[in-house]
Amino acid sequence: MDLLNTLCQIHGPSGNERKVKDFIIAYVSKNFSSNKPTIIEGDGLQDCLLLVFGKPKTVVFAHMDSIGFMVRYGKVLIPIGGPVFKPGYELVGSDSQGAITCKIAVNKNGEPEYEFERVIDPGTELVFKCDFIETKEYIQSCYLDDRLGVWLALKLGETLKDGIIAFSCWEEHGGGSVSYLAKYIYEKFAVQQALIADITWVTEGVFFGKGVAVSLRDRFIPRRSFVEKILAIAKDSGISYQLEVEGAGASDGKELQLSPFPFDWCFVGAPEKDAHTPVEQVHKNDIKSMLALYKVLMEKL
Repeated sequence: MDLLNTLCQIHGPSGNERKVKDFIIAYVSKNFSSNKPTIIEGDGLQDCLLLVFGKPKTVVFAHMDSIGFMVRYGKVLIPIGGPVFKPGYELVGSDSQGAITCKIAVNKNGEPEYEFERVIDPGTELVFKCDFIETKEYIQSCYLDDRLGVWLALKLGETLKDGIIAFSCWEEHGGGSVSYLAKYIYEKFAVQQALIADITWVTEGVFFGKGVAVSLRDRFIPRRSFVEKILAIAKDSGISYQLEVEGAGASDGKELQLSPFPFDWCFVGAPEKDAHTPVEQVHKNDIKSMLALYKVLMEKL
């Protein structure tokens, strides 16, 4: 889990994913010597990144960004995405005056502020301080959503023969990047089916250790025939998985469904506890089944 530990500690709140992107490029260049993809980045893709292998039929989307906070004026913090905040949570970042380690306070209106010995520059991004804990059964850390998706994509890419891995931006704070990635992928490669490598929730119907969750719906509903094709492959594989049915939440699949391109998509991801906190927790068996199922799906779809 050293790679996941490293990923969770990279500063990359929505809108500032560049360091995560740079790490991915360096990692691929160093570790994919026997399975080199075409790396597409730069003009037209902003801070997004595509890895193209062989003759792709399916694209995997994983978002690089995390939730966090931006300093307003005085001690006020404006959330980036939907972080869960409690007094005493530690935040880290840096501004023109140097490195910052501070704590969250909550004012009388229930709004987050920072506690620090000096004034922090307005516009400074602060993220949860990473305390990565690995036990026999669990991983606990901030930003498993979605650095675990990035980890999955990189481990998948080590042996992927045919497919595209798309690393997207802004997912936690409104989205916006997947629509132009979808256009590029559809027009350049004629690919129109996607898997969403993201992290979902432990609920009354989705449990720790029971396998990766295949989502039948969140706030949006993927095309049923495509989901049934995925479920048939999953059933035949013998890999443990569980079904998710939700009425809220969304992912990069939202932008694919709202795009003018005929993409089929399905969310396939490990469930976590305490989402958007510094102590997100995922079961190792669910991580293993997630990677195993993605390998089969990319071969069979």
